[in-house]
Amino acid sequence: MGKSFCDIRILLVVAAAAFIFIQVRLFATQSEYADRLAAAVESENQCTSQMRLLIDQISMQQGKIVTLEEANKLKDEESAQLKTLLRDLKTKNLQNLIGKHEVPVAAVVIMACNRPDYLERTIESVLKYQRSIATKFPLFVSQDGTNSDVKSKAMSYNQLTYMQHLDFEPIHTERPGELIAYYKIARHYKWALDELFFNHNFSRVIILEDDMEIAPDFFDYFEATAALLDKDKSIMAVSSWNDNGQKQFVHDSYALYRSDFFPGLGWMLTKTIWDELSPKWPNAYWDDWVRLNEVHKDRQFIRPEVCRTYNFGEHGSSMGQFFRQYLEPIKLNDVQVDWKSSNLTFLMEENFLKYFAKMVSNARPIRESDLILKANNIDSDIRIQYNDQRHFEHIARQFGIFEEWKDGIPRTAYKGVVVFRYRGPKRVFLVGPDSLRLLGIE
Repeated sequence: MGKSFCDIRILLVVAAAAFIFIQVRLFATQSEYADRLAAAVESENQCTSQMRLLIDQISMQQGKIVTLEEANKLKDEESAQLKTLLRDLKTKNLQNLIGKHEVPVAAVVIMACNRPDYLERTIESVLKYQRSIATKFPLFVSQDGTNSDVKSKAMSYNQLTYMQHLDFEPIHTERPGELIAYYKIARHYKWALDELFFNHNFSRVIILEDDMEIAPDFFDYFEATAALLDKDKSIMAVSSWNDNGQKQFVHDSYALYRSDFFPGLGWMLTKTIWDELSPKWPNAYWDDWVRLNEVHKDRQFIRPEVCRTYNFGEHGSSMGQFFRQYLEPIKLNDVQVDWKSSNLTFLMEENFLKYFAKMVSNARPIRESDLILKANNIDSDIRIQYNDQRHFEHIARQFGIFEEWKDGIPRTAYKGVVVFRYRGPKRVFLVGPDSLRLLGIE
């Protein structure tokens, strides 16, 4: 009995010890879980704090973005206001140049880039004859690029309106080795003419370059031919230039011709023509493009015998090509022709065909052998037949006139006929294989 009681006590002690051990382990486990829970709570609090901080930062950034958007919106509004103000100022300036009631004959634009000394010489030449008729021929300078000297020079004249073409788009030439300058020039021309015809709404524009001087009757010449240009739709443009206008090949300051070859270098076109050309304007070599038959579509150009512009630009994008031989010897007209009193109806298409055909028909035909000798010994007009381009170039080389052709047409030609003076008033007609038929000469 005593042993059994003792055993029970031992069991109770063991059970109590086990119970105590279990309680201690439970407490330790609870303490461990409590510590982990506290750590988790603390970590959660830290995350919540960081999240709140991040939210605050995002809110601050959003606030800055809203502020920047508002600032940009304000700048855009200010920019729009400045553009409007600038446009209004240009309009007011243009109105001051034109006058309140007079409709201009044509806007005159000088195309410039990076030659301030050339530009000054051109502006002074134009203003010499334009000042008294500024309302008829408002003057513009259009600069391509950011040359500060050119801009300062142009803006130093209050008699003109300054325009600036800024184009930062990259240029990709169509063929290897091409000069980028010709692409820039084409872009500038399109932009400037779009501005003058579409934004300023001129009906005609005269284009000059920043290396030209003009003749005393330059503006009278263009005013007289403006009506002709409007009336005769077979005329695409009027030019002040003759490619064979060197001193030895001209004589009569009153003589005008039609030509199938676009002369350029001081020329006038109408808004109607520009409406046609602008959408398909080429990426480069715009002047040769105009000389393509698919562009001029058998329309012709009025040109003088004696040039009304002189090109002094030995240094430029063409690197002085042909300057010594063809440009430097050009004769600039120095006679004040009264164009307003001149009857120019002979230049209308049907009239000129008969007029020119009569001159060619009356010219004395000579054979090719000893051309120069015969030309020197004959006092009357003469005509010389050529068979093809190569043959023409051979004859032209003997006289020293331009040999170049574009799209099957020699420079200055009308119905394949190239006419120039030789040693005074005598005319030389170089006549193509189909010219007599085209002129109706049997």
